Amino acid sequence: MKNPELATAFHALHRGPEPLILANAWDGGSARLIESLGARAIATTSAGVAWSHGYPDGDALPVPLVLAAAAAIARVIRVPLTTDIEAGYSDDPEAVGRLAGQLIEAGVVGINLEDGGGSPDLLCAKIARVRRVAGELGVDLFINARVDVYLRGLVPEPARLAETQARSARYRDAGASGIFVPGLVEPSAIAAIAAAVDRPLNLLSWPGLPPVAELARLGVRRLSAGSAIAQGALTRVRALATAFLRDGQRDAPADGTPITHREMNALLTGL
Repeated sequence: MKNPELATAFHALHRGPEPLILANAWDGGSARLIESLGARAIATTSAGVAWSHGYPDGDALPVPLVLAAAAAIARVIRVPLTTDIEAGYSDDPEAVGRLAGQLIEAGVVGINLEDGGGSPDLLCAKIARVRRVAGELGVDLFINARVDVYLRGLVPEPARLAETQARSARYRDAGASGIFVPGLVEPSAIAAIAAAVDRPLNLLSWPGLPPVAELARLGVRRLSAGSAIAQGALTRVRALATAFLRDGQRDAPADGTPITHREMNALLTGL
């Protein structure tokens, strides 16, 4: 059921004295557990949701399963829910708008929508359509526009700051509520992007990223775990299952080498 009040509350969480910390969930159980630990909002990881349904990350998850996962999480939590819908599972802005409307009806109050390797023009069109649909439904959906310039190395390194600023401004003007720049870690670039775009800046937990207190000083308003917690859980599953299959023991030693995003995707690709 759509919830305008939770949408308003979610926007407010981006204006607090400290960045909003999001420990991304992937199903109802993980979401409820994370909420019970004091999370102020729940975000999904597209990778974790896809893997839990037997699909690789990367716009491969069928839309009915996207909707089912969101509804299952919304049913068991009372804090705001934002879902990562990758590139919207379609290149058609109308289809992305329909998906956003269905998610709003399921109780979602925020989405992540990424440009990936696609055209900024296309993401602008998707954002504008989603904003229109949300307005028609009376919900101030938090549209977090993900800029993949750093994550994917879309332009040479010297041009990445300027390209990210330019894309961020375009997405803001199209109707984005926030800007998400995964892979960004350099303090001066973080500060420059935060100052250039009048929208909350979201970063992804990443090797080399400054601590939260420093991120707050640089202007960051939101920090996401991404798929890291789901990968950690699967790493533990591997260790436990390996030990049990070997000798029937329920206990397992230290988890060892963490499962990577690439490994999980490879296990589920081509099935």
